[in-house]
Amino acid sequence: MHTEVPRPLIDAALVERLVAAQFPRWSGLPVREVDPQGWDNRTYRLGTELSVRLPSAAGYVAAVEKEQRVLPYLAARLDVAVPEPVGLGVPDVGYPFPWSVRRWIDGTVAHRAVDLDRVRFAGDVGAVLRQLRAIPSGDGPVAGAHSFHRGAHPSSYAAEVVAALDHLRDAVDRAACERVWADATASAWTGPGVWFHGDVAPGNLLVDDEGRLTALIDFGTCGVGDPASDLVLAWTFLDGPARGAFREAVGLDADTWARARGWALWKSLIMLAGSAGPGDRTEHGAVLRAVLDDPVALR
Repeated sequence: MHTEVPRPLIDAALVERLVAAQFPRWSGLPVREVDPQGWDNRTYRLGTELSVRLPSAAGYVAAVEKEQRVLPYLAARLDVAVPEPVGLGVPDVGYPFPWSVRRWIDGTVAHRAVDLDRVRFAGDVGAVLRQLRAIPSGDGPVAGAHSFHRGAHPSSYAAEVVAALDHLRDAVDRAACERVWADATASAWTGPGVWFHGDVAPGNLLVDDEGRLTALIDFGTCGVGDPASDLVLAWTFLDGPARGAFREAVGLDADTWARARGWALWKSLIMLAGSAGPGDRTEHGAVLRAVLDDPVALR
């Protein structure tokens, strides 16, 4: 399973010092912690028009330069907003990593939207992912360590799946999990690599007051490869009818869905076998049940 890595202390005072030292034109703008926060990066709002994004550990540093390079390219080709980099910071004032300044994007993260029409939302997300796949990949970053192997074959995490099942023992239906995993690893993406986001989670999808998708954020695990990992939203956030709408809108074949199911299985298993708290265990247990039982993904 993934292990904890050392993390620097990141707070609003640090952001103020970094901005003052490297971007004095923005010095004095109020700094506020963004809620909710991510795990790979910490985000702070800078004034009303900007945000500051700082990797929380060394393993996430590769995403900084990558996003600086690919976000403008993708932003010009997608119908929803993506973060626009406006500044690249360097290690300073005790903070050891590069960091970035972006344009602020208004919106509500999907999992906090009130009365969200998830069927319509699923169609919106599926359409954007189809559009993302159609963008010429050019010299886009091929899936690998920088994307935590999203976009690669799910077998990259075979050892973690086995270790999680060994740890969980009778707490999960091992035979059912192994069937899903075998199905997931029985095929591979055989066409040219396509753009994938890598972390299509409700916290990275912004909606407006009417519940329409308006932005896709956090491209730290993006790249070019197999888009299967972008489909895990089907089990982590969408119910049966919405999963069906998502599958229709995204337009991918059954083999890709089988690999996606494997990605969702892997994540739920390692979280259940790891240090997840009671609330997180309930959430990931529900995802695992959806992965094992959902007929939308069955061939």
